[in-house]
Amino acid sequence: MGSGKVTNWQGKHVTVAGLGVSGVPAAKVLHGLGALVTVVNDGDDDRARAQAAELQALGVKVRLGDGATLPEGTELIVTAPGWKPDKPLFAAAHEAGIEIWGDVELAWRLRGPDAAPWLAVTGTNGKTTTVQMLASILKTAGLRTAAVGNIGVSLLDAVLGDEQYDVLAVELSSYQLHWAPSLRAHSAAVLNLAPDHLDWHGSMEAYAADKGRIYEGNRVACVYNAADKATEDLVREADVEEGCRAVGFTLGTPAPSQLGVVEGILVDRAFVEDRQKNAQELAEVSDVNPPVPHNIANALAAAALARAYGVPPEAVRDGLRAFTPDAHRIAHVADVDGVAYVDDSKATNTHATEASLAAYESIVWIAGGLAKGATFDELVAKSAKRLRGAVLIGADRALIRDALARHAPEVPVVDLDRTDTGAMLAAVREARRLAVAGDTVLLAPACASMDMFANYNKRGEAFAEAVRELGAGA
Repeated sequence: MGSGKVTNWQGKHVTVAGLGVSGVPAAKVLHGLGALVTVVNDGDDDRARAQAAELQALGVKVRLGDGATLPEGTELIVTAPGWKPDKPLFAAAHEAGIEIWGDVELAWRLRGPDAAPWLAVTGTNGKTTTVQMLASILKTAGLRTAAVGNIGVSLLDAVLGDEQYDVLAVELSSYQLHWAPSLRAHSAAVLNLAPDHLDWHGSMEAYAADKGRIYEGNRVACVYNAADKATEDLVREADVEEGCRAVGFTLGTPAPSQLGVVEGILVDRAFVEDRQKNAQELAEVSDVNPPVPHNIANALAAAALARAYGVPPEAVRDGLRAFTPDAHRIAHVADVDGVAYVDDSKATNTHATEASLAAYESIVWIAGGLAKGATFDELVAKSAKRLRGAVLIGADRALIRDALARHAPEVPVVDLDRTDTGAMLAAVREARRLAVAGDTVLLAPACASMDMFANYNKRGEAFAEAVRELGAGA
């Protein structure tokens, strides 16, 4: 099928790998275009059967419990982003010379001739917040936009729906970028790079290379984090269009071609006349919600992409003021006896947790869950001086306990040998016992939640509920 646009899907044999949030819409869209669609899925549970029944009613073939065998006559595979590259199905496809696209690649290929350009964001942490900030800024500037991709509106819906957009704010995961070879954004940002999903990518180098794909073919700006050299290296390696610029963001005073912070003001020295001498005020740090360091960095990245698209400075300020963060992201739940309780359940890896811990001076840290292959020595060593105490829960808590013993032996640790959902109330009670007035009890688990909870939202809700019980005198 080459890299050109497929205009005639009629009768094309397309295999969709995986049901779920991206597989089902992809199968429906392809079927609607006239393709002969077969969906293959590893699982064969009740949810998969319900989704299969829905697709079969339309005339789509579905094969449950066998995601390894390549269906006869396949001409293209469209995969759910989570499927690992080393799957037997993909090995068979490579051998047969069959292309593999993800849902993002499919959406990119299906755009119309007057399609809205994409402002794209990736990074280990902060993607969702940055894309939502960006969408808020773009809307404030009077542009028709949506936060799409790994969040919000599905990309296929955004590209094929009736709604007309001027520009799209697109969140992309490393998985999605891996399977999107022909994506070319107007401008893109890599917020940060830290080890994550290495079990999927196989190595840090492969993970970084997939993140770096977001810069390929950028037209106006490649936005990078001046404090994270790896992101700048990816810009250097990218093959971009003539005239595309590298634009950094920093929490310090910006150099020319950067956005940064000067005396509590977010300033732009990239998208101004004579950037050697001039800087444009965009917003105050207090306009960022919440104004903690990593979130200010998110705001600067969003502002850089908006400015690359030509948005005026006042729209940056008003858009940041209008932005409300999602639940479970540095969310202040309550103050009880002079102690603040903060829910950052979304901090599911060490990099996010490090940023979270850096936002407070004296912390009782609630952590633990599924480590996903992570190690915790560096995190604990960097954060030790801020820790009043730690309460550990979840399957892999021993990894954090051992790191605390090595790097923060004086910090009192409560090791809750429980993985039931009631453990959260016990954890909050133990944290209360360790905390003194002025402290922050911070749920920033540094781990995934699935050992105890359906997802990080449920974990955050359990924490908030436990804090409410505490406040009610439980």
